[in-house]
Amino acid sequence: MKAKSTRARARGRMDVRRKQRAVVDALEDVKGRDIVVFNVERLSPLFERVIIASGDSSRQVKALAEHVADRLGELGVKARGTEGAAGGEWVLVDLGDVVVHVMHPEVRSHYNLEELWGGKRVRLKSSTPVRSRGKPKKKR
Repeated sequence: MKAKSTRARARGRMDVRRKQRAVVDALEDVKGRDIVVFNVERLSPLFERVIIASGDSSRQVKALAEHVADRLGELGVKARGTEGAAGGEWVLVDLGDVVVHVMHPEVRSHYNLEELWGGKRVRLKSSTPVRSRGKPKKKR
């Protein structure tokens, strides 16, 4: 599966570790709770990471998912799809090799995705901001 990351770099796409860091940073920006990242590259040929987070209200769940899609878009990663935004209890953001689940705590407890994807949990290093594409902002 390592060839996937090499191919991604060869095509100029964002490395999966940088992408997961950007997702976690975006979730933390909007006060996402109980954020966990699982390395599932040995469990699924479709993606390498599953990120699960909770929001306290439907409005926050939607805002978290939207912020993830927007933030990654700024970094040149287009979301392949978003599901569940209409209801707001569970929103899935498909970023290709990273899939993000944002859920109400009750919904998260009921479906228990941690058990389903409970592969290898990823430890994140302290946050180092991921730069967006384009011109750097000028200091005033």
